[in-house]
Parts: sequence; structure tokens; C-alpha cells
Amino acid sequence: MAVDLSRLKVLIVDDNGYMLTIMRTLLHGFGIKSIYESRDPADAFDMVRSDAIDIIITDYQMDILDGLDFVRLVRTGDDSPNPMVPIVMLSAYSERSRVKSARDAGVTEFCCKPVTARDMFAKLTSVINAPRPFIRNKTYFGPDRRRATSEQHTYNGPDRRAGAKAEAAKEGEGCEDGIDAA
Repeated sequence: MAVDLSRLKVLIVDDNGYMLTIMRTLLHGFGIKSIYESRDPADAFDMVRSDAIDIIITDYQMDILDGLDFVRLVRTGDDSPNPMVPIVMLSAYSERSRVKSARDAGVTEFCCKPVTARDMFAKLTSVINAPRPFIRNKTYFGPDRRRATSEQHTYNGPDRRAGAKAEAAKEGEGCEDGIDAA
């Protein structure tokens, strides 16, 4: 299925001018015409407040305000106009701890540098074609962090919980809803 990205307004936030040029070139190649750029996350947040941005692409590590703080500002800032905007984070570091920190900050997708056109296109089409529901609780606001795998949906093995269900039923005898009144 062909995806028309031409109407998107994309904001790139990176304190590295060379990386801004690479990302702008990629996005133009995808047909995106409205590309906003900022080297300063605080200025980028002003852009988010003043224009209806459809997707944000931000770097993880920046000097002035790092990408995680920028994501948190977009997701939970009192004056954030669209806390549910898809955010793709870029990083030259792909350690599990960094990916987890980005996920926990509210990033929609994570992409490792060096970025390929194929990877970036896949991330952009993913946030458009398969948006994840948002979760709000005391400590987190952002896209659902759980990722379903095809294995989770096609498992045909034995039900390992069958024994646990029978045991739970025995323990709940005499109580209509299976909950002990203590």
C-alpha cells in the first residue's frame, strides 16, 4: 500500500547541523514538504506550540536539553498542545538501557543511527498506519509500551495455566466470586 506523506508537518530536533541535513534530505525524498528544524529543544517546543506538527523526530543526546526531557515536555507539559503527537527518537547508542529510557519517556518509535531511508520510512509509516493507544497513569503518559509479537498471537501449545485454573477454583470453593473475604 502506497503511503502519501506529502501533507505531513514534521519537526526535526537535533543539535547537529549535519544530522539535520541528512534527515531533511530523507524526508524530502519521501515527499514530505513541510519540514521544520531546530537545533534547540526549547525552540522546538515553541514550534510545537505554534504549529500543528504531525510527527517529531528528535535526537536522544543534545547539549541544551536532552531528547528525553524534550519528549517528557511534549508529553506532559502543561502548555503542550498535542501530547499524543508521534515521536521518533534517534540515537547513535542502542544499549537496552537507552531504548528503555526512551520508551519510558514516551517515545513512539526508536531508530538507531546511522539512519537508513528504509528504517526511517518504516518508522514513519508505522506511526501513521498502526498508531498505538495512549496510556495515562501516575507515572507515565505516552503510547502503550507493550509490543505484541506474532508468536503471542499464534501460540498453539498446551495451556500451562490449566492446572493453575483448577487449583484456583478449588481455593475459591464456597465463595461465589472466588475471592476470600478476610
